[in-house]
Amino acid sequence: MSAYPQDRWAWIEIDLSAVRHNVKAFKAQLNRGVKLMCVVKADAYGHGAAQCAKAMQSVGADQFAVATVDEGVELRCSGIESPILVLSEPPVTSIPDLVRFDIMPSVYTVDFALAYGEASAAANKVGRYHLAIDTGMTRIGVRREDLLEVRGSIDFHRGLECAGTFTHFATADVLDNWDFDLQVNRFVEAITALKNAGYELGLVHADNTPGTILHKDIQFDMVRVGIGLYGLHPSKLTIPRIDLQLVMSVRGRVTRVVYPAVGDGVGYGMTWRVPRNNIQVATVPIGYADGLARNLSNRMDVLARGSRVRQVGNICMDQFMIAVDTTGARANKPVYEICYGDVVTLIGKDGDQEITVDEMADLRETINYEVVCNFGARLDKVYI
Repeated sequence: MSAYPQDRWAWIEIDLSAVRHNVKAFKAQLNRGVKLMCVVKADAYGHGAAQCAKAMQSVGADQFAVATVDEGVELRCSGIESPILVLSEPPVTSIPDLVRFDIMPSVYTVDFALAYGEASAAANKVGRYHLAIDTGMTRIGVRREDLLEVRGSIDFHRGLECAGTFTHFATADVLDNWDFDLQVNRFVEAITALKNAGYELGLVHADNTPGTILHKDIQFDMVRVGIGLYGLHPSKLTIPRIDLQLVMSVRGRVTRVVYPAVGDGVGYGMTWRVPRNNIQVATVPIGYADGLARNLSNRMDVLARGSRVRQVGNICMDQFMIAVDTTGARANKPVYEICYGDVVTLIGKDGDQEITVDEMADLRETINYEVVCNFGARLDKVYI
């Protein structure tokens, strides 16, 4: 176990070969000549942006997208030289870093664009940006009725260059959806109006992960793929259409094992009590501060020695407990005793058993995106 964290027995494993497989799978979905922008925001959805971006770049990623300027700077400092887009317009105070590290912002206000152009020109550079268009999600972007005015107010500036034009779909994960069709129509009308007015569009892009899979007819010049790169599906509709491999596994090692007396309570509030003899209670050093949601208490399984084992008691900030019935009463088969140092899997495979991110997301009544982002916040990452 020398490759694993020695100071705390809790970690996430990131399978970079699965990352490369998933990038190749998405590239196979692309129409001829379409570029691939890989979204590595939120530390690559908890998977580690620098390492994942390098793996993605090795198999053909064309560009990268992040959520913050700091995330873009981290990529640059890790050696990534490909174009990097910040998927929203950052504050004016971030402009020096944008210029210094050659990071493209999304633009949708005139004041920001002109300040960015001034700073770029002062540095003898051209500030490349992507114009964001709000086609109905009502989150970011230039309103369609303001497009020509905004472009007309900034296009004169020698320090600015439009390197891309994009929108974001709210319902690309479903088929035959009125809202999706409306957004597509609005986007096509917007880019047509810009073209007719003589403005450069740069790379036009709109499809996200589900859009890339389900709506190949609107891939335009580039697609932005995020969650799918990490082996997770944004919709049940995409599952049969692309072969993805799970990238993240979450594991810990047992730090304490006891045989409590019948009736003994476990954890804060003693929400679970030992029901019979021959029950082991083992402690694993992962808690809600690591992304293991407290509302999973007494509701989730983990894997130990190739078997499903029940989590018991309230999940603590840094630890949780499991109960092993060594008589096999729950599993209808003998269960080997858990030992100090045994590996416990919260997400991933152990023998023939597997716990998926989607299983945990369903229990939490949330989406797989949130689950992996949460686990990536504090746990050490081990790349395999």
